[in-house]
Amino acid sequence: MICLRVTFTVRGGSEDECRLLMRTMMEHTAREPGCRAYVGWQSTENSRKFFFYEVYDDEAALRAHRSAPYFEQYVTNGLGTLMESSEREIYDPV
Repeated sequence: MICLRVTFTVRGGSEDECRLLMRTMMEHTAREPGCRAYVGWQSTENSRKFFFYEVYDDEAALRAHRSAPYFEQYVTNGLGTLMESSEREIYDPV
């Protein structure tokens, strides 16, 4: 099992669009085989900061997620256009 944490900051004024895109991704991704958790969060201290908490069975499930047609639509061409900065990190269970 692996965990992916994606933290990002969006341009001011794009928070509503970001939340909509994140909810859409959560709906799609929750149905993927190999996905155990996929939850989006927004900071209570800075409304422009968000993160995804993602858990997959293995690297193959993560690759399948990134290859899904909706990933390009909602992440690459959606969220990606709103981001000022982002950071991704993969974790293994302890």
